[in-house]
Order: sequence, then C-alpha cells, then structure tokens
Amino acid sequence: MELTQYVGERIRELRGSYGGGVGISQDELAKALNIAANTVSRWETGTYRPGLDDLDALSRFFKVSILEFLPQEKKDENTKVTALLRAARDLPEQDLDELQKYAEFRRARALMSASVGKKKAGRPRSE
Repeated sequence: MELTQYVGERIRELRGSYGGGVGISQDELAKALNIAANTVSRWETGTYRPGLDDLDALSRFFKVSILEFLPQEKKDENTKVTALLRAARDLPEQDLDELQKYAEFRRARALMSASVGKKKAGRPRSE
C-alpha cells in the first residue's frame, strides 16, 4: 500500500474512533486543526498527502504518536537507542514527553522523505 493511502486510512480510523467511538466529522476535524474543510477529505482519499506539520497537529489532536500515521517497521535494537534511553532516564516527565515527540517527528520526516517523488504534500500548485 502506498504511504499516502496508508496515512489517509489512519486518519479515517482515528477520526471514526474519536471520543470513545463516537467519531468526529471531517468538518469538525478541519475546524479543530484550522484548515479548509475539504482538506481532511483529500487526505483520507489520498488526493493530498499531509505534511509533517499536519501530521504533528493530527497526532497532538488525537493524542497519539506521529508514527501512528506511518507503517510500522521491524523494531531493531540499536546501541544508539540504548544510549539515548540511558541518557534520558532521569529527565523530568515533561522533558521526556518532548523528547519523545521530537524523536517521533524526526522518524516521521525520514519515512516521509523516503517516499518523496511519489506524491507531494499539500495542494497542487496552479500556474
């Protein structure tokens, strides 16, 4: 499955399960994110691919990791990851939350960059 389609399906799933399964309409989500109403529809259908800032806003709105919008890869134990965990062990909770968001954002950027050329984020430019 193409990345843009995967992201669209995840947005649709999260939107449908929002509020304990009550769901939220595309219009309500668009208003909450301060974007055009049809943008959510275009994300879900794969017409547009949300950019990283959009994914960050969606992840914060739905209170999920930004990586929830991207396909999962095999988890690989890495010595740098282990070192990072050791270094972060005694950080305050707020710093840990921010560190996690930063790491997730960087990972999402790397995954989205790998799919460049397939479909650009945002609206097509008119000339």
